[in-house]
Amino acid sequence: MSDVVTINSPQQAAPPAGAIQITHITYALFALGLLSAGLIAIAGLVVAYIKRDDAEGSYLRAHYSWLIGTFWWSVLWATLAWIFFFLFTLITLGIGIVIAWIPLTIVWVWCAYRIIKGWLRLTEKRAI
Repeated sequence: MSDVVTINSPQQAAPPAGAIQITHITYALFALGLLSAGLIAIAGLVVAYIKRDDAEGSYLRAHYSWLIGTFWWSVLWATLAWIFFFLFTLITLGIGIVIAWIPLTIVWVWCAYRIIKGWLRLTEKRAI
């Protein structure tokens, strides 16, 4: 007697190789956005919005949603970090400028983590 239990789960469609390549390019645009204060990531955001519906039914849709969420959450956190930076710099008259950079660094590291995690999952052909 076998102890293996089979669970029926809906199979997702395997995406075409071209769609996977576009997703890699989208991750690359987001990664380059880390070096360009997010400007290149805007191109990746546009691609993610355009290709998300095309990826319906495959694991790539989760990647596009992940990237879109990463972009908008990072915009929110970066905006709050910049407000903190300017307020803290004004209050301390520039003395605490190093401390004021800490929230911006945390936002950058968080974005890098999400891009790396998603890109690794993509190379494994897994949803995020």
